[in-house]
Amino acid sequence: MAFGSIADILFQWESIGFFDIVLPFLFIFAIVYGILSYTKIFSNHRGIHAIIAVILGLLSIRAGFFQAFLAEIAPRLGVGLTVLLTILILFGLFVQDQSKKTIGWILLGVAALIFIIIISQMYSIFSNFGNGLGFTNPETIGWVIMIGLLITIIIVVAIGGSDKDTKSKGLFMPLYDK
Repeated sequence: MAFGSIADILFQWESIGFFDIVLPFLFIFAIVYGILSYTKIFSNHRGIHAIIAVILGLLSIRAGFFQAFLAEIAPRLGVGLTVLLTILILFGLFVQDQSKKTIGWILLGVAALIFIIIISQMYSIFSNFGNGLGFTNPETIGWVIMIGLLITIIIVVAIGGSDKDTKSKGLFMPLYDK
């Protein structure tokens, strides 16, 4: 039995829709399942987490826009993560342990810069999504501002209601406490 090259196998997978259907589904499933398991919204009911993740995964692959979006953003995200990993390796080799906190903030700044670059490149590709509702449409800008204000209010209320004696640690704070 003869096997073709790896390129032939990848082309065969592409022809059956592996990259357009299976991988985006698994991507959304893994992210949604991970978030639901981490936040424990439905306590530890893994079946409910899996059902919700499957439903959102199937709904996401149904939209052609999502597949095009993933096809455009995945290579850019890969390059950005490679740059971050290279910087992290270089810092690990040449920086002393006393300045790890500063390095964490520098990496966060570099990650934010990479994110802004990726979003600006994606904006030029997907400037008119949906039915001509681009990011420059005043109605779209109004919705974005309203959602941003809503998220800000929710965060302020959630932080304001915390106990003064317990120090609230964010998601990335364990990286900077060292």
